[in-house]
Amino acid sequence: MNGVLVLNADLGPLHRVSLRHALRMLWRQVAVVHEAEPDQVVGVYPMPRVVRLVSYVVTRWRFSGGPAWSRRGVLVRDGHRCAYCGGPASTVDHVLPSSRGGRNTWLNTVAACGGCNQRKGDRTPVEARMPLRVTPTAPSWAALARR
Repeated sequence: MNGVLVLNADLGPLHRVSLRHALRMLWRQVAVVHEAEPDQVVGVYPMPRVVRLVSYVVTRWRFSGGPAWSRRGVLVRDGHRCAYCGGPASTVDHVLPSSRGGRNTWLNTVAACGGCNQRKGDRTPVEARMPLRVTPTAPSWAALARR
């Protein structure tokens, strides 16, 4: 199971939580089961796939310009895949190196494996002859929630 989807009281998706967290929400009566696994129970509760909050939660932040930049967010946005070789990525690389004024922004950072990050070093992708396989974009809240 990939977690339990939490819906707002108006049935708008909010986020995913662990099964344990969802059961705590049911026990505290802040949520009700909206969709459950057939013929499976956990204690007295049906095994939830989707829970719905009892009270509406204001989510103004979801309609803002998007999430703030973070290393984890860049890795999630790029699917933990290196932007240079396509292998598993564990680091974040600046397209325009920070020593040359590159900032920590969505459009200037990509996920990279350790080898490619070290090989590129303090150069731009063109100077290092390492073309990007993906174009960095600024994700929306919905795009990050889907991953």
